[in-house]
Order: sequence, then C-alpha cells, then structure tokens
Amino acid sequence: MPLILHLANLFLRGTALMLGLVAAAAGLACLGGAFSVQLDALTHVAPVWLAVGLAGMALAAIFARDAERRAVMGLAAVGVLSTGLLIVPEVLSGLHAPAKPVPGATVKLVQFNVWGENNNPKATADWILSQNADVVMIEEGGGTAFPVVRALAKAYPNHLTCRDRQGCDTWIFSRWPLRAHRSFTEDKLPLFGAWATLDHPKGPFTVAATHFIWPFPGGPQQAQSRLLAKTLSPFPKDTLIVTGDFNSTPWSWSLRRQDKALGLKRRTRALASWPSGEFSRIASAPFPILPIDHVYAGKAWKTVKVARGPKLGSDHRAVIVTLTR
Repeated sequence: MPLILHLANLFLRGTALMLGLVAAAAGLACLGGAFSVQLDALTHVAPVWLAVGLAGMALAAIFARDAERRAVMGLAAVGVLSTGLLIVPEVLSGLHAPAKPVPGATVKLVQFNVWGENNNPKATADWILSQNADVVMIEEGGGTAFPVVRALAKAYPNHLTCRDRQGCDTWIFSRWPLRAHRSFTEDKLPLFGAWATLDHPKGPFTVAATHFIWPFPGGPQQAQSRLLAKTLSPFPKDTLIVTGDFNSTPWSWSLRRQDKALGLKRRTRALASWPSGEFSRIASAPFPILPIDHVYAGKAWKTVKVARGPKLGSDHRAVIVTLTR
C-alpha cells in the first residue's frame, strides 16, 4: 500500500509540473500574439491555459515538496497572470448600467449560428420566433438547419442571403423593408455575409452579418477581418450594426485590432457562445466557454440588454442584444 501511495504522489507531482510548464509556455505565447498571428491563434483558448495553470497550482500546493512546490507554483503563476491580463479586462468591461429603452427607437436583434448539422431545427425556429426580434441574423442556414430558414422567411418577408456561393449560408431577416442590400459574395470577395440598409420609421440604418473561418492557422482570418472593415467603411458608423460568428475570442489580439478597425463598440463582452450541446459527432459540452459570436454597434446606439440563448439544436448559443437610440 505505501508503494502505491508513493507512486500516486509521484504521478500527481509530475502532473503538477507538466501543467505548470504548459501554462507558463502557453501564457507567454499568448502575450507574444501581439506580434505574431501564429502565436495569437493560441490566445483564442486563453481560458483553457488559465484553467491549466490553476490546476497546476492546486496540485503543487497539495502534493509537491517545499522547493519543488515553489518552482511549480511559480511556473503556473506565470501562465495564470499572462492569461489573466488578457481575460480580466474583457470581463470587467461588461460591467455597466444598462440604458433605458426609448419607445419607437429600440431594436432587438438575434445573432445565431444555427449550425448546418442542427439536430432540432423545429425547436430552434420556434425559439427564434418566440423572441419577436426586429432583426435576426443567422449563419450556417443550410443542411439540416434549412427548416429554420423556411420558418423565418415566412415570418420575415424582408430578408436576404449570400447563398449565391457554395458554403455561404448567412441570412438577414428584418421586420422593416430593405432599402438597399448586397451580399459580400456578389462582389467576389473572399468573405461570407451580407449587408442591408433597413427602412426604419425613425430613420434608416445598416446591418451586416458575417461568418469568419477558424483562426487556425493564423493569417487568413485576420485578412477577412481587414476586408470586412474596408467593405463596411462607406456606411455611417454612428448607426451601423455588425454581427456574426467571428470565430474569434475577445482576448485575442486579432479581435482587439478588429474592434479598432471597425470603429464600433462591441456590445457582447465575454459572453461565451460556443460550444453548446453535441457540437460534433464525438463530443458534447455542458456549457459554452468561448465568446465567438459578437454584436457591434455605432455610438448612436445605447445597450439596453445583452443575453445568451438556451441550448437548442446548434453547437452555438444565440446572442440576443437590445439597443436603443
């Protein structure tokens, strides 16, 4: 029995050291993402490295010996502090008093990647319709999720899509008529999405929806971000609203640069939206950990409420944002 306990103790001490090393290396690499898009790819999963560092500190505190404990906890602390510097400001930035809705000038939006492998499209459509939103933007509206599109198209006669190119299934549904609209793919841009100027009774404003590729490897997603900012630059920034599945987290240097390039205020702050439920054929998640679905709006808009939707048939959670001007 003592031999078994001794071996278990060695294993846990070794695990603590491994976790400490991984946390320190990943944390420093995340800071290096400020200068390298390849390193920035690691930054998107900063909460994972933070959890690894905390786990290493906990194991070291319990099982490691004196000098060994200090060394391992020091390594883990490097990872915790490095990732904390990126995550904590984002969390704190979401702490603000909500604005009061102005009658006739308040807009409720739903941003939702409904997933092309949606395993419950009816529940998904029913929930979206129950929100009675003014504008709905969805991504991956093809495949098994297409019944969601059909249901929304009946409820929102004013809609458009970028389905003129294989792989692009981004849709915009509006309560108000579309004064002008165009998909990014109509201009042969390597970017999925579309924009529409809505004929609102209080004055027109433009909304855009997009779907970025994954951030691995570094480089192509950043190119999409720059292209999006350039494409939307002609529109009045004060009233512009931009939403989408950006596949980019707010503690990444890439999204920080995008925030600046768009010149809009991101209203979703540390609101995790992925993964949700059975997000692949072999894996499921009890709750989302990565905020990759975002809503931006110009300074004419004040934030009334930001919320996350329930687990439905998608691998994402919906984001519900209410704005007033």
